[in-house]
Amino acid sequence: MKRLCKIFMLLSSIGLFTGQAVAQQNIQFSQYIFNTLSVNPAYAGYKEEWFAQLALRNQWVGIQGAPKTGQISIDGILDPQTTKHGVGVQITSDKLGPQSSSSVTLNYAFRIQLDGADTRRLSFGLGVGAAQYGLNGNALTSVDGGDGTIPTGGSSKISPDFRAGVFYTTPYWYIGVSALNLLNNSKSVEDYRRSAGIADNITRTRHLYFVAGSLVNVSTDLRIRPSMMIREDFKGPTNADFNIMAIFNDKIWLGGGYRTSIKAFKKEYQNTDVTSQAALIGIAQFYVNERFRIGYSYDYAISKLNGYQSGTHEITVGIAFGKAPKSSICPRVF
Repeated sequence: MKRLCKIFMLLSSIGLFTGQAVAQQNIQFSQYIFNTLSVNPAYAGYKEEWFAQLALRNQWVGIQGAPKTGQISIDGILDPQTTKHGVGVQITSDKLGPQSSSSVTLNYAFRIQLDGADTRRLSFGLGVGAAQYGLNGNALTSVDGGDGTIPTGGSSKISPDFRAGVFYTTPYWYIGVSALNLLNNSKSVEDYRRSAGIADNITRTRHLYFVAGSLVNVSTDLRIRPSMMIREDFKGPTNADFNIMAIFNDKIWLGGGYRTSIKAFKKEYQNTDVTSQAALIGIAQFYVNERFRIGYSYDYAISKLNGYQSGTHEITVGIAFGKAPKSSICPRVF
């Protein structure tokens, strides 16, 4: 059964023999709400202090070749007095069965102050970088021997990465739109079959992200933070995350979320049966002190995949350093 699950996962993720989209989906983090830089370059410098985060995600535990992702990011501001210029860097490593990818992205955000009290900011962000995509042909077995579309040994490709975003924030709500992998575009099936380099076809497709959230002060000791993220690649199902967190004494965060896939636009895949990727998510975060926090999340699949794996684990560690922000909006919860 594990072997069958592995084959199903590989075929659905890279589409080697199905004739569907052959490009790879962007990685996902359940705890994106703690570091929106992973999906929007305009977020760089939002906290108005230097902030570093480590995220480790082990998805679908129990399935051979299931996704494993690690990411390190650092962002902050270049001008502490005006806080107009935010910068950030991300280093990401991802592995899914025979596929692997590593990327480095540099982000810049220009932050515009919209009121005298500096409670509202509009940021425009750009990100540039490079990603190396690889495929281990030895980990694939074709139905017919000698399939020319499967490389002998390993195959890899380095591709440029370009992203852009807009992020608007106030003390009590935020909204952002971004586009990632703007220079990438999946090839047609015929181009794929003719390609001598299979790594050309596992680069990630262009993605559009929409994020929004708010903060509700219930009492001096309790705040509620609902949020959502919609991810669209205009080829497969639209993904949506809905989250809500309760913040106790600005130290303990407890909450959860619901992730699902929906048919938002008319696409080719809608002529076939698409299995929902629905999951329930439990999230906890604890501030050891004002500048150091630890987070953990668990994803419980409620799709047909549930019977073949034991969930997804994700750990994040964040630390702020340097000069504390001058703004009275503290702590920053977006």
